[in-house]
Amino acid sequence: MNYVILDMEWDGAYHKLHKRFVNQILQIGAVKLDENFNIIDIFDVTIKSEISNRVSRRFIELTGITKEMMLGGISLSDAVDSYNKWLGNNTVTITWSNSDLYTIAENEKYILNDKKFKIEKYLDLQRFIEGELRMLGHELHSQISLSNAAELLGITTENYDLHTAKDDSLLCAALLKKHYNAATFDNLIRDTSDPEFYRQLFFRPYHLSSLKDERIQRDTLDFYCEKCETKLKRNTKWKYHNGWFNSNFVCADCGKKYVCRVSYKQTFDKLVVRRRILEPKVKTPKENNDAVQSMPATV
Repeated sequence: MNYVILDMEWDGAYHKLHKRFVNQILQIGAVKLDENFNIIDIFDVTIKSEISNRVSRRFIELTGITKEMMLGGISLSDAVDSYNKWLGNNTVTITWSNSDLYTIAENEKYILNDKKFKIEKYLDLQRFIEGELRMLGHELHSQISLSNAAELLGITTENYDLHTAKDDSLLCAALLKKHYNAATFDNLIRDTSDPEFYRQLFFRPYHLSSLKDERIQRDTLDFYCEKCETKLKRNTKWKYHNGWFNSNFVCADCGKKYVCRVSYKQTFDKLVVRRRILEPKVKTPKENNDAVQSMPATV
């Protein structure tokens, strides 16, 4: 089995036919690896836009690809044909995060007229590396960038032209070769022929906004006093705002007041419930005085 690390650079442009902005792919870079993660071939191509004759300033600054370089490229259709032929068979396609897959799907729909990139099996390298970092004791509070991951894992980026498709692929290859872990890596490989793969990929998590939803278990709306552990009494209606239901509660035993919050987020395979119990903010005499002074004068 071979492995191909795929990376792309894209730029937003307005598609007049579809009357929408599209993240058009303008560069494809890929590195083919053998079963020991040694580099055996490189794919690198610049693509001529079919919907715009210019590129954004940000794209130029980020990638170094100028308007003239873009206009000298080949069509996306020809690039995909060449890439698919180069890819071969029995290959695991690897990208840094699955955001590339969304861009691929967008280009297949709006530019390629449903011509497909060949992806048989797939692995999200960012997810794999984040798991390795956590096992090494690193605390991650958000998705990590490729360059930051390299820094944490002791791989210098000085010899790489970051934000170019080929060099980003080469850096990914260096990360993988140094930190390959068969037990976790192999379990993350997904078969894209499984209909659930794309169903899960394109599923968008959302918050429930009605407490009448049958997925909500009623006991998740119950809260208990942090002081005496008595079940709190709700004294205001639930109000929904920014993904949270909020209400005021009071303890019948000790009289302590609380603001209670609960959130229900539907992911692909489960309902995530988050709960918070807070003490209401009490304004200081100074804050109350400032509020009075800031009120407009009346005549």
